[in-house]
Amino acid sequence: MAAKLKRGRTELGPRPPWLKVKTPTSGRIVELDALVEREKLHTVCHSAACPNRGECWQRGTATFMILGDICTRSCGFCNVKTGRPTELDLDEPRRVAESVRLMGLKFAVVTSVNRDELADGGASVWAATIRAIREVSPGCGIEVLIPDFQGHHAAQDLVFAQRPEVLNHNVETAPRLYIPVRPQAKFKQSLELLRRAKTAGLTTKSGFMLGLGEEEAEVRELLQALRASHVDIITIGQYLQPSPKHLQVARYVHPDEFATWKAEALAMGFTKVDSGPLVRSSYHAEEALSFDSPLA
Repeated sequence: MAAKLKRGRTELGPRPPWLKVKTPTSGRIVELDALVEREKLHTVCHSAACPNRGECWQRGTATFMILGDICTRSCGFCNVKTGRPTELDLDEPRRVAESVRLMGLKFAVVTSVNRDELADGGASVWAATIRAIREVSPGCGIEVLIPDFQGHHAAQDLVFAQRPEVLNHNVETAPRLYIPVRPQAKFKQSLELLRRAKTAGLTTKSGFMLGLGEEEAEVRELLQALRASHVDIITIGQYLQPSPKHLQVARYVHPDEFATWKAEALAMGFTKVDSGPLVRSSYHAEEALSFDSPLA
């Protein structure tokens, strides 16, 4: 059994070369930074310290985080602030949609913090955001990376009804590690959400991290559980510790291992698999338009 996960500074030494990436400091990324700040928007690109911000923004894809920047959950891997949100910004859908238009995005990814204190978990704002983007940018594809809404079907159905091109919900790690990694989440509840989205006729997606102490058999079982839930797209990336307050990295996974998992996942029947050290949930998300999409 793997060692118990700990917090504190990761003890593995410097990151290997395959985990080092330089974010551009000029050109389009500067313009988009200014737009996001002016519209008072939140992006996962910033909040989660994503290493791919420069690449994605240059490709015409961005990930917006709605429902504020304070999450009601306390996941051990996540860099988003934890606490009790104090307000609900009902103008946010309009501003997100207008920013999508001004940025000229061909594919927008929308995610959110968890708002467990709201009766619908924020699902009505989710639906309004998708509708607003469709209205001003009808040619823009949309991927939604949604929370579990505490398993409430009515809230999930509000989002499903908007027919996003891709419905994403991450399982993040193996079930054994849920208490330190996702203490307020339930693995079976996440699988149920993904199955319900597929039953609703949506293209489904999920993702998880390596380097948190998972074992090889657990990774394989995780992939098998996702495939049994009819998930179409998978992302597999390296966990990187945001700060010493978060869970330590158990190991740095070599790119060759990611390639092996990609081959195995494709053999299981997943339609698309992105697997690599720097892969994140929205990595190359716009490629979903190349298959099984009304916008393709």
